[in-house]
Amino acid sequence: MLSVENPTTYYSATRKYDLKFPDLEQDIEAEVVIIGGGFSGINTALELAERGVTDIVVLESRYIGFGGSGRNGGHVMAGIGHDLEKIKKSVGESGLQAIFEISDLGSSIIKNRIEKYQINADFRHGYGYLGFNKRQGKLLQAWEQEYKQLNPNHEISYLEGSEVKDIVGSDIYSCALKHMGNGHFHSLNMLLGSAKALSELGGRIFENTPALEVTYGDTIRVRTAKGSVKAKKILWSCGAFLDRLEPELHKTMISTYAFQLVTEPLSDALIEQISPIRGAFSDIRPVIDYYRVTNENRLLFGSATSALEYIPSDLKAWNRNLMLKVFPYLSNVKIDLAWGGPMECSANLFPQIGTLPGHPNAYFVQGYSGFGVTPSHVISQVVADGITNGSKHWDVMSSIPRTRVWAKDSMRNLIFTLGKVSHQLAGYRNGRR
Repeated sequence: MLSVENPTTYYSATRKYDLKFPDLEQDIEAEVVIIGGGFSGINTALELAERGVTDIVVLESRYIGFGGSGRNGGHVMAGIGHDLEKIKKSVGESGLQAIFEISDLGSSIIKNRIEKYQINADFRHGYGYLGFNKRQGKLLQAWEQEYKQLNPNHEISYLEGSEVKDIVGSDIYSCALKHMGNGHFHSLNMLLGSAKALSELGGRIFENTPALEVTYGDTIRVRTAKGSVKAKKILWSCGAFLDRLEPELHKTMISTYAFQLVTEPLSDALIEQISPIRGAFSDIRPVIDYYRVTNENRLLFGSATSALEYIPSDLKAWNRNLMLKVFPYLSNVKIDLAWGGPMECSANLFPQIGTLPGHPNAYFVQGYSGFGVTPSHVISQVVADGITNGSKHWDVMSSIPRTRVWAKDSMRNLIFTLGKVSHQLAGYRNGRR
């Protein structure tokens, strides 16, 4: 069995930044302390630094990108949560519209940051949302109109039948939505490049420095093994690696697992067959397959268990079987690496942001539910709004109530199996099946 606890991934094997940050060995003070060195933590810190709040400390228990930010599919795609209609009863029509306004900003934020800080992240345009039947085709056609409304200057087009082969070389899809404003990148290099930019702006980053205890008050104190941080404000951004440190956040999250593989380097001809646009793709089922072509002519393919919750004993074989259903002509291709990791989910599969009850200077962000690479860049702007002067987007998103996940520690596999079955059945009602 390949480890999902401390894996070697495609990203760690091909990182272009040799960044190392010290561990904290003294008592220090800051304006804001952030726990968690993934996309949400680093991006929020960078947003704050760009607004003049540079006295920031980021504490990472392992190393920058250890969690989901260094284990994902690297997809730059539209949207924030899985289904905006799920939160409509909480935010109303105007609130839903406010969230919709920012739902496709992630790609532009990422591209602007790459250009501003010269981040070597292998960004490439080209995305395809893929469907198997007419019902999914109708949903993709609705998405086409929505995305064109948000980004009228992007090449966005609905494809059907043989046209699908113009973007992806597979016989299993009957329809697709091509979105050339979206695409894919090397997510760990993007994160490390952003961390480098933060450090150059004055932010202080400490690795191998787990937070051991947090004391709230007008001044917040975070105790670590060898030191401490006193700050006026704190942001919790631990994702699936919260490890019960903050009970209020722990009770509304439950973690599942996703798994990826990467092939050996492939020929240009084979890459052209897989994807003429060298793009990234995901189908639109409740539990998706997702994949992309890397800068080195590899295929990176990922998914999660569709119903029964478990960790496969052989990640290479498990993911390879799924890959061959999409691309049977890759049967002789070698698999170089396979890995996995936990991802935190909320009950409504929508990100959670806000402040802890009774502690208005204690902020949090969590619950991307497997959909965080691009949305985290948007959400980080909203969280930075909340930490500074507020905004209508902060007001709306922080007002969404969190639901406690009962018995999640003792019955996690059963809860997720039932949840996935329910999610699959709901797919027939909302056009995803």
